[in-house]
Amino acid sequence: MNYINEMTLEFDSHSINEGFARSAVAAFCVQLNPTLDEITDIKTAVSEAVTNCVVHAYPKKTGKISIWVGLTSARDVDIKISDAGVGISDFEKAREPFFTTKPDEERAGMGFTVMESFMNSVVLRKNGDRGVVVEMRKTLTHKKCVALGGEND
Repeated sequence: MNYINEMTLEFDSHSINEGFARSAVAAFCVQLNPTLDEITDIKTAVSEAVTNCVVHAYPKKTGKISIWVGLTSARDVDIKISDAGVGISDFEKAREPFFTTKPDEERAGMGFTVMESFMNSVVLRKNGDRGVVVEMRKTLTHKKCVALGGEND
C-alpha cells in the first residue's frame, strides 16, 4: 500500500491518554478533509480500541500502546492500534456483542461491535507472542483531499 502520509504514536496505558489518542488521530486525518461524521466515526473507533488496551491488555500494570496511521490517495485511513499485553484467547468470542471479561466492572462488551459499526473493516491479530493488534480502515467519501497540497476530484 502506498501511503501519502503516516504517523506513529506511543504512550502509556493510562485511561487519561484515551482522549489524547483519539484527538491526535483525528487531527492527523483532517488533511484528507473528512466530513464531521467521518471524523467522529474514527475518533469513536480509536477510543474503543485504546480503552480495550487500557482495561484488558494491562490489567495489573502499565504498558505501552502504539498507534500507527496511514493515509492513502484513495482516501483510506488505515489505523493499527497495538499492545504487548495479555492478549485475547478467543477473537471470535471477544467480537460477540455484550461479551466482556469484566462483568463486575459494568463493562458493556460492545467495544468491537462499535468499532465494526463505525469503520469499513476491523481485523484482529496477535502481536507476536504477546498482545493484540487491531487493524481498522475507514474509506472517506468526500472528494476533496488537502493532503500534501493535492486534491482528488
